[in-house]
Amino acid sequence: MSSVIDFKPTNIVNLLYEWVAQQVTQETCNWLDEKRQEISSGVSVQIFFTAFSAVPRYTGKNRLELTPEDLQAASTMQTGWFPIHWHVEQAARTLLVLALPQDDADKYVYTLERVFTAADVGELVALYQALPLLSHPEKLQKLAAEGVRSNMTVVFNAIALRNSYPAQYFDTLAWNQMVLKALFVGSPLDLIQGIRERANPELARMLIDYARERYSAHRCVPNEIWPLVSQFMDDLSTQRQGSALRSECGLGEPPPWAGFPT
Repeated sequence: MSSVIDFKPTNIVNLLYEWVAQQVTQETCNWLDEKRQEISSGVSVQIFFTAFSAVPRYTGKNRLELTPEDLQAASTMQTGWFPIHWHVEQAARTLLVLALPQDDADKYVYTLERVFTAADVGELVALYQALPLLSHPEKLQKLAAEGVRSNMTVVFNAIALRNSYPAQYFDTLAWNQMVLKALFVGSPLDLIQGIRERANPELARMLIDYARERYSAHRCVPNEIWPLVSQFMDDLSTQRQGSALRSECGLGEPPPWAGFPT
């Protein structure tokens, strides 16, 4: 392992670099330093593409060994960032992306679009998980939406789960589609950041329809949908619909924390 200077990181780049440096050799740190410098100079975009793909050969694929203090520092620097599931190569790849010149927003986004298009599954996971840390996040919504449409569950989960970007930047339609797809592919809703805060009437209607379709097919209805529905069941007809639906689906009464009307 490399020798690491004892210092308190003052920004996300320093924090990521400290984490990586603790788990790789000095040779790897030197390589990463060289590539970050070349990328930041803007000499050749091809250097970025080549280095981005080569990262695992230098870093390996171990999970980052993060302490509670590390995670606290992460959430302090970026609201909603909790990279307990990140791996070393993911952090190193994020460092390379953060080294890209950012002054020209259009060029920056164009470069990211190219790397997203050419990325393999592991690279896509790193890119989608890094979205909340990148510059010009409001211009990256199209790229984020591509992840939601992916037919690879691991890629979908990279944008949908443990990721603050959708809650911050998705419009209501995109958000609702993501939540509904999470149900269809079996991804846990409790790992979607902002799931309670972004509940909305249209999503509640979609979830009721989803529950009815599940019941019609004699399939179970996840109890985790009810907290997203209950707060929008104010009128009597909707309350009756909800109570009837619970009875039809054999769910009985929801748990007290669901706040579902009886």
